[in-house]
Amino acid sequence: MDKNKIGLKEAVSIGIGGMVGGGIFAVLGLAVELSGGGTPVAFFIAGIVALFTSYSYAHLSLYFPNSGGTVNYINKGFGKNVFSGGTNNLLWISYIIMLSLYSTAFGSYAVNLITITGDNSIDKHILLSAIIIFSTILNYISFKTVTITESFAVFTKMIILSLFVVIGLNGITNSEFFHQLDISNWEAPLRLISGGMVIFVAYEGFELIANAAPNIKNPKKNIPGAFYISVISVIILYILIAIITIGSVSFGKIETAEDYVLAFVAQPMLGKIGFTIICVTALISTFSAINATLYGGSRVNYELAEDDELPHELTKYFWNQPVGLLITALLTLLIANTLNLESISTSGSAGFLLIFAIVNYSNYKLADKTRSKKYISLIGAVLCLIAVFSLLFQQFDTNIKGASIATGIIIAAYLLEYFYKKSEKKQSKKKKD
Repeated sequence: MDKNKIGLKEAVSIGIGGMVGGGIFAVLGLAVELSGGGTPVAFFIAGIVALFTSYSYAHLSLYFPNSGGTVNYINKGFGKNVFSGGTNNLLWISYIIMLSLYSTAFGSYAVNLITITGDNSIDKHILLSAIIIFSTILNYISFKTVTITESFAVFTKMIILSLFVVIGLNGITNSEFFHQLDISNWEAPLRLISGGMVIFVAYEGFELIANAAPNIKNPKKNIPGAFYISVISVIILYILIAIITIGSVSFGKIETAEDYVLAFVAQPMLGKIGFTIICVTALISTFSAINATLYGGSRVNYELAEDDELPHELTKYFWNQPVGLLITALLTLLIANTLNLESISTSGSAGFLLIFAIVNYSNYKLADKTRSKKYISLIGAVLCLIAVFSLLFQQFDTNIKGASIATGIIIAAYLLEYFYKKSEKKQSKKKKD
């Protein structure tokens, strides 16, 4: 038996680890601000979109197992052209946005952990920049350390979040804020849906299972099982965390502590010890997510260059790692230090929702080969597109800067590919002449 093969447990842990990375720590407060008492419903709506999409990923991973994952599935469905290249460029940029989100969460929790000691002099931008730089150096020096960190982080955060849920549910019925979950405190339907879509970044990590598909034992059983079990488990976890958060602390205090709300909620239940434990968990979780996403993002960049969708210079190595790692880190530093949390989350969610719509449609086109039910993938594609437009429509009304940036990023990804292909044609023609 191949020792490099992984079973269902390991595959599920990849999916859960990818989803419960830095996302929930970063966007929970934002979710409550946008959806009010209906935040559990917002997480459920976003989870249903993820679940439909996981169907397409499961079938594509089973019949086209490739470490390229999403990039490979888009190319299989649409061929190598400007559209697929632009979509894959958007994937790389979306990884960078996710890195910015995780880094922002790390900075916020780190600052508030330090504040316990009475030191209020450190700015979160210094800390988030430091963790990006440190993680980049770590990726260059030892990827083995990165994988060990990720395994430890998945185990730690799931144990602590599970304890948080058990303790929180035990005390929530006696809370004076339990009434905040009443339907009268829910936002209007469109805002509820857009709230769920802004926080969709908390679900996107299930796609990492696709990258591990070639190494999964008993694939016909374990690949679909890994996708469905991980997504459903995380939907339940997020809904419970949202219920506990809203039922334990007033809306006003949640808004004040938006960037570190999970730690804030733990404090009334467990005091400073609870606050500290959740802060440390958030730091471990976001740090591991930054490490893993830096590695993944640089590999996407490398694969796009190999597939002639980005300049071949990006296949070059620097310190025994693709030069794309350095470029990814520098762009992360720029975005994390210039955009606010809502704008970063909006851009990341819009990017991944559009990519997932295209992956769903790719599986719809390839349904005969992947032995899929076309209507499920088509529903997934439609849900993702509705989600993108609902998100951008609502954000243009309430956060025009964030919506404009998200739209601009999407357009830029396709324009980049168009002009690159055009430039390549010109150079090819010159060589022939």
